[in-house]
Amino acid sequence: MTYDVIVIGGGTSGLMAAISAAEFGASTLLIEKGNKLGSKLMISGGGRCNVTNRLPQDEIIRNIPGNGKFLYSAFSVFDNEDIIAYFENLGIALKEEDHGRMFPVSNSAKSVVDTLVSNLQQNNVEIKLGSPVQAIDYDAETHTIYTENGHTFPAKSIVVAVGGTSVPHTGSTGDGYPWAEKAGHTITELYPTEVALTSQETFIKQKQLQGVSLRDVALSVLNKRNKKIVTHEMDMIFTHFGISGPAVLRCSQFVVKELRKRKSVTMELDLLPSVHRDALYRELIAYTETHPKRSVKTMVKELVDVPERFLMFLLAQHSIDEDLQISNLAKDSIHTLVEQIKQFTFEVDGSLSIEKAFVTGGGIKTNEIIPNTMESKMNERLFFCGEILDIHGYTGGYNITAALVTGRLAGMNAAFYR
Repeated sequence: MTYDVIVIGGGTSGLMAAISAAEFGASTLLIEKGNKLGSKLMISGGGRCNVTNRLPQDEIIRNIPGNGKFLYSAFSVFDNEDIIAYFENLGIALKEEDHGRMFPVSNSAKSVVDTLVSNLQQNNVEIKLGSPVQAIDYDAETHTIYTENGHTFPAKSIVVAVGGTSVPHTGSTGDGYPWAEKAGHTITELYPTEVALTSQETFIKQKQLQGVSLRDVALSVLNKRNKKIVTHEMDMIFTHFGISGPAVLRCSQFVVKELRKRKSVTMELDLLPSVHRDALYRELIAYTETHPKRSVKTMVKELVDVPERFLMFLLAQHSIDEDLQISNLAKDSIHTLVEQIKQFTFEVDGSLSIEKAFVTGGGIKTNEIIPNTMESKMNERLFFCGEILDIHGYTGGYNITAALVTGRLAGMNAAFYR
């Protein structure tokens, strides 16, 4: 049997592509090398499944710094609001949380995956699990897929939706890149994004701040001229190897790119981004005049909303005695403390591996893909969608949005060749 459409990969974009192809009347086969569908979707959003984001379209694009503008054409066909309507029409009630993030009311990724699988079945999509693809042959009218277990599947159109190389235990192990190259595509350099960063700073190696969690801080990446490349105001945490948390993940791709040029990158931390340094200095000076007999430790604990362990670390770093009466504290020391609170800098020298990243940077060059159909410019009837493309965004529903949108377009346009 020659299928109208075969989708390779049962992740987020593959599920959407297979459903879309079938909805548009194509006889559809979904091939997945693992024994489960939607493995990465199942663990997204901490197991709650952040299905999309409700910010305006331009904001969505801005939060996909890796070639997000490529999606403008796709969004004109199917966008984040269409994703919301799609899931709600399937009976998955959604709720909006901070920063526009959309979650199922059930707080269950499993409910989302189960509903998508049920929708596959309702649309008569044939599913073959445990079927790793070994090779693809491309022809003018029919492409042929060969699986490792000896099966051959011809199709009028093929959609490759096998993901990148991050989180490999979910099945994303870079299988699709050789298939794309065989079809004439260029794979841009792969690198980890949305990933924790490593540091050789003494305070990191000695674990002085390990486990210290900071809320609503401003973390910046500096270039070699100490100018800010990007700043993100979110939470972060110090670890035994470096730093992690939302602000770090968002900065990580910029750090990784800078590390291609030099051995280490300076990061700058503003512990109180909502307070101007002059106002903080005046407040500390006023406190010393009002409560001269109190200790430095008492003053900073009362006035600076930062974990005590970090504050004591800053005092020790600059040989300021935490038990010193503030009447004996020099104004220069107060100025130094303010500078450290507002502009604490440290070096990072790497990241965790791409396998431990949430998202893969790099992939198939977007200028080799037709933006409003996801069809290859190199091979007719060949489509790509999801993380295999050189498109990557921040966490917060942006990558799933890109996967669902590109999957929708790939599936529906593949079906037109039936």
